[in-house]
Amino acid sequence: MDVADEPTGGFLLSPVPVTSLAQYREGGGGRGLQRARELGPEQTIQEVRLARLRGRGGAGFSTGAKWASVRSAPGDTKYLAVNGAEGEPGTFKDRALLRSNPYQLLEGAAIAAAAVGAGEVFVAVKHTFVPEIESLQRAVGEMDAAGMFDVPVNLKLGPDEYLFGEEKALLEVIEGNAPLPRQLPPYQHGLFATGVQLGWQAHEAEPGTDPTRQSNPTLVNNVETLCNVPHILANGAEWFRGLGTPQSPGMILCTVVGDVVHAGVGEVELGLPLGDAIERIGGGTLPGRAVKAVFSGVSNPVLVPGDLRTPLTYEDFAAIGKGLGAAGFIVYDDTACIVEVARLLSRFLYVESCGQCPACKLGTQTITECLTSIELGLGTDLDIETIGARLRSVTDGNRCALPVEEQNVVSSLLTSFPEEFVDHLEGRGCPRPRGLAVPKLVDLSGGRAVYDGRYRLKQPDWTFADGGPAEA
Repeated sequence: MDVADEPTGGFLLSPVPVTSLAQYREGGGGRGLQRARELGPEQTIQEVRLARLRGRGGAGFSTGAKWASVRSAPGDTKYLAVNGAEGEPGTFKDRALLRSNPYQLLEGAAIAAAAVGAGEVFVAVKHTFVPEIESLQRAVGEMDAAGMFDVPVNLKLGPDEYLFGEEKALLEVIEGNAPLPRQLPPYQHGLFATGVQLGWQAHEAEPGTDPTRQSNPTLVNNVETLCNVPHILANGAEWFRGLGTPQSPGMILCTVVGDVVHAGVGEVELGLPLGDAIERIGGGTLPGRAVKAVFSGVSNPVLVPGDLRTPLTYEDFAAIGKGLGAAGFIVYDDTACIVEVARLLSRFLYVESCGQCPACKLGTQTITECLTSIELGLGTDLDIETIGARLRSVTDGNRCALPVEEQNVVSSLLTSFPEEFVDHLEGRGCPRPRGLAVPKLVDLSGGRAVYDGRYRLKQPDWTFADGGPAEA
């Protein structure tokens, strides 16, 4: 993990990894849970509401409102699922947090579980996250022995698929299934529900419950979201609102990778301009180069040089028609071929699509094939027309946001860089493509991002072309 060289005044990333419960308590850990137990569930939720904490998984929804909706939902059995299945390209913040201090996550989960009335907690991470798993196992054992959990806390390991991070697919993995998104959201159809909903299997009812009504509302929160909770309870909502902006308070962890001096994860105050965050965390572009395009993962439209002055807030990004997402920024400088970038990101979404929605799978496939033809100098105007038609229909019947991401990314590149596509269609394409790799981060250390070297071999059925294991 590489944290920004300059101190950012943050509190989530510890400069020295916290490796024991005793060390965590020496730094004030546990005070948030104690305060939550004194306040009780309703007042705890109210404190989170007053803090105006917004979910850090990408959507930026009010955390307090989300907790309140699960607590008030009908049903005697409820669960908490912690989403640590980080898979957005260019994002490493959750893994950085788990390596730095897993105790604050688990304290936040204990607070959230008590607040919503959850009877069990599942912390879901990819089985490839080996250092993070070791940190969590140690912390769970220590905190459980110390009586810090009122309900069981389970570590659930899942596959290395992008859709594992989608909240409805996350529940499927926790139940032992493949990461195929459900139709209904977790607060309506949660874990181990006894009623069949739109074709999903039912489970045995909990003893003493009504099997005809048990939907088991489930709260799903991202790692970074829950890491904020102990600090809010310990220091108060007013303290938290003193950071950031009125609508987007607090700090946020940003990942900066790509064409920058050094890749890294840094904690910055919400409201800092995007360009300043790239400079502070990534050192900016290499000498003589300039930013050409920035992506907040693959979920949102491309950010162009004119957007670098935009403050890092949910409302300011929405005002320019973009999205802050999980604040994992992939930077491309002025040597990048945008057609190559478009094909690369489209192929990622095509490969990761689960295939439940034909419009999504076939649409992302066709768009990727057309972009490949254009990149190779073999494209025609028909390819552009086909891409446009598929972008309009790719979301038909979608169960998750993946095809929306395809629309956002590809359409924004076509409209922001039309001249590059024209150049390729007219035979003036890039003479020496850079051979970009999908920034699917395996590790981030010492200012260097390590990407998945096998990913180019991954196929649309989630197998690998070399015949090797699906997950190395």
